Amino acid sequence: MKPLGLWVCGFAIALSALSSVSRAQVAMPDPSLIHGKALPAAELANGTVTVRVVRESIGNNLPGQNVRVTAGSVTRNATTDEQGRAEFTDLPKGTEARAEVTVDGEVLTSDPFTVPASGGLRVILVSGIARAAERKQAEDAKALAEPPSKGIVVIGANSRILMEFQDDILQVFYLFEILNNARTRVDIGGPLVIDLPTGASSAAALEGSTRQATISGDRVTITGPFAPGVTSLQMGFTLRNSGSEYQLRQKLPAALEQVTVALQRTAGSSMTSSQFQSTGDVKSESGTTFILGSGPALAAGSTLVVDLAGLPAHSTVPRYTALTLAAIVIACGAWLALAGRPDKREAHQRLLARRDTLLGDLAQLEQRRQSGQESPSDKARRTRVVAELEQIYGELDEAGTGPQGGGEGVAA
Repeated sequence: MKPLGLWVCGFAIALSALSSVSRAQVAMPDPSLIHGKALPAAELANGTVTVRVVRESIGNNLPGQNVRVTAGSVTRNATTDEQGRAEFTDLPKGTEARAEVTVDGEVLTSDPFTVPASGGLRVILVSGIARAAERKQAEDAKALAEPPSKGIVVIGANSRILMEFQDDILQVFYLFEILNNARTRVDIGGPLVIDLPTGASSAAALEGSTRQATISGDRVTITGPFAPGVTSLQMGFTLRNSGSEYQLRQKLPAALEQVTVALQRTAGSSMTSSQFQSTGDVKSESGTTFILGSGPALAAGSTLVVDLAGLPAHSTVPRYTALTLAAIVIACGAWLALAGRPDKREAHQRLLARRDTLLGDLAQLEQRRQSGQESPSDKARRTRVVAELEQIYGELDEAGTGPQGGGEGVAA
């Protein structure tokens, strides 16, 4: 699998979720996203453009505003009606045009658009966007300064669980949006605690995750209070399985608004859950295929259960045989090294060897990051490598720079 494949798939899943939210909120879109944009309107007569003028939000119409449209060398003026709409007909087709209006001294100009030969266009110009944004920022700052109120948070609909399989290890990524729908900070009565599934190891936070989250072993703790809007938890961990089947069980400390789980497809693999309403394949731009399962909301305290089968598990016999042989070699080497060599010097050499190995790993990870090929598992691995290097350097510092020469009488 290409390292970026999982993120491409995650992006596609996010878009799907966002589109669902957009459909639910189509009656009240964010005015800053549509201000000045020309939207096709097949129901209008050919070459017709309507310009609607509103204040701060859709529906707050401004009648009596003088709107000007310039299309090529043609300039026309019209006054907005009670719906805040001015209409311009028979504009020269195929010409580049622009709409403009001045509201309370604020000049509003549309993006350039081309007058269509078939159908028309609708343009919305929104006044007071900057003032509304400043007011909201002030309101948010005031809310954050107030003592938190008792409340709840949910795991938002854009949250998802992504999985890829490398060798005999499942790499699992939780990309959660912890959502506070209140206008003020909320205290949920303690931290939000997520206990990872049985077998989880090497858990680490990913870039972009909230600093309120701490990870200790298989437990993730997100301390409150929670600010209005989204608190992002992004983390990864590994799951070892000795067979071709695995059941992921994740208890939810808060309600989950929508179930979205994706697994990289391998030969014969499958993913099922009684909590899925639908499953299907999704392809990333790189061509990697993922099994995507989605389902309705789950209540706080419930357990998400996902059954994985057909995983390309590998026998552990060769691995444990290799580990046993390695242990024998290390033991023999240690016995030989002990002959006439101080224990502290041997420990020092082991630290140096381990340091060199980790530095090599870190160099490879850095090369992957600079080439844009870094995967989420690489990020988690980088965190672990850096932490172990810091520990090794600390031990080397405590022991000094090591022996300066050889033979007896060498200072420890």
